[in-house]
Amino acid sequence: MKNLLSIEALTAQEITAIVELGADLRKNRAATPQVLTGQTWALIFNKSSTRTRVSFEVGIRELGGSVMFLSGADTQLGRGEPVKDTARVLGRMVHGAVIRTYAQADVEQFAEYSHLPTINALTDEEHPCQILADLQVMHERLGGWQGKKVCFLGDGDCNVARSWMWAAARLGFDLAIGAPKAFQPPAEFMEKLGTDKVVLEEDPAKAVAGADVVYTDVWVSMGKEEESAQRIEILKPYQINAGLMQHAAKDAIVMHCLPAYREKEITDEVLEQHADVIFHEAENRLHVQKAIICWMARGEG
Repeated sequence: MKNLLSIEALTAQEITAIVELGADLRKNRAATPQVLTGQTWALIFNKSSTRTRVSFEVGIRELGGSVMFLSGADTQLGRGEPVKDTARVLGRMVHGAVIRTYAQADVEQFAEYSHLPTINALTDEEHPCQILADLQVMHERLGGWQGKKVCFLGDGDCNVARSWMWAAARLGFDLAIGAPKAFQPPAEFMEKLGTDKVVLEEDPAKAVAGADVVYTDVWVSMGKEEESAQRIEILKPYQINAGLMQHAAKDAIVMHCLPAYREKEITDEVLEQHADVIFHEAENRLHVQKAIICWMARGEG
């Protein structure tokens, strides 16, 4: 099996294969292939979760496997055991791992030392599973991403925004990051990204102009709670509301990776108007997680 550690590490062909497989699995859930029969997978979560945990637990079971959930407090990682030591133990006992934690390096080190198929279920650097589910929405609702414009509003240097940027770089669609200067990715990251498909824009109306997808995430990510009041004040102009949506394409869809804090990053009115898409997006987490594991098991590229 392969690993799924980041969007950055994927090719356009690999992203497309996972998204199309996820769409197929959504259409025919009852025919889920039993690629994990006889296997036990560990979910190692150092950050709280609803959609990620439920989708992986249900998905692994539907693929024929068993699941062991381990929070940070459940393991010696919570007492300071090195990641590489935990990895070498679990690598001798379970068949795969899904990790939701802070440092990207921890996920990469776990994969290296465990020799297990490893999935990044969120780090501070990337959230690849979320963006694959989002791309599946574009595939199903918009017919794909070619010729489309996505606008991400809010903290433009968060893990979700960074994964969107890598997706645009790999797939070639246009992406506008609407964020104040202090919340834009640094020059070094943009240089590493190496694409003209991603535009940084401080004016939210210009960022949204003509967008087919208007996207946001929470303004206060886990670990940033002490900055809550300051972040909310600075990011107010980037709220998705009815006025801002007037600048988007006529049939634009709104997406939110959830949980949503209504009247902060998005108004209740707009969220409810686009609830069908937003909760379709949430459901896609199940189907794309299954697709990721099937793709890893088949060694597709």
